[in-house]
Amino acid sequence: MYKILFDCDNTMGLEGCDVDDGLTLLYLLGREDVELLGVTTTFGNSTIDKVHTNTINMFNELKLSHIPLYKGCPSKVNRESEACEFLVQMVNKYPNEITILATGSLTNLYGAYNLDNSFFTKVKDIVLMGGITEPLIINGYNLNELNFACDEEATHKVLSSGAKVHILTGHICLQALFTKNDLNKIVENHTIPIFNYIKKKTLPWFDHVMGKFAMDGFHNWDIVAAMYITNPELFKDNYANLVSIPEDLKKGYLKIDISDKYGYVVNMPTEITDINKFNEIIIETWKNCDKLFQ
Repeated sequence: MYKILFDCDNTMGLEGCDVDDGLTLLYLLGREDVELLGVTTTFGNSTIDKVHTNTINMFNELKLSHIPLYKGCPSKVNRESEACEFLVQMVNKYPNEITILATGSLTNLYGAYNLDNSFFTKVKDIVLMGGITEPLIINGYNLNELNFACDEEATHKVLSSGAKVHILTGHICLQALFTKNDLNKIVENHTIPIFNYIKKKTLPWFDHVMGKFAMDGFHNWDIVAAMYITNPELFKDNYANLVSIPEDLKKGYLKIDISDKYGYVVNMPTEITDINKFNEIIIETWKNCDKLFQ
């Protein structure tokens, strides 16, 4: 059983905002081998107020009152929040048992460290979605990195913390194409309530993304990091010596130098080995969330 704390910038359902954090939450809820100990909100896709309010609404819609939800830090100049306190409380309750899945700015994690300087030594794993090693381009569009760059000092603190850090970069996420055929398995199925919920919350965004980038599908960014936790066998690990300083991380840039003895080692998987299996698992796991409507 995976004990997971999910730190996210969930905007699924907000007009003009990405839906990947919400889809990742549904993925975690659908996994029978995941114990979701709590959700903390952070800024990134939008402001902390919009993210947190949107996540409260999602919790109410899905009747998730049994899962703790805490509001995170408002900005990188204010790293104090109830989310930070909760993170510290939980890793002290379950030392070296918890995996933190973080898919937005890393401000809450830095805030937890500020409260307890031994915080990172008590975490089993930290799995992140973010960072780039070269320009991130989709059909000629150069995308900005929008997670690690939100709070470069917090990112540097987490990456260099000495914890077991796994980074699912924007580049490996480009491999996680959820095709129009995959999407149709959800859109054309009217008998499964959770699929109807997903359609209502996400179709405008999917249409926007597929139109903007001229793609027959969309990239399922944050779920890549969640899938790494539950199905690491679908990935090729790659341990790299990072030497990025906060100035590099202002653009989310991960600088690798294997010869620098002052770097810090993290795992940056480079390949999803079976994308068909990857997408099959996602769809079947979402389907398990139907229990939320019973």
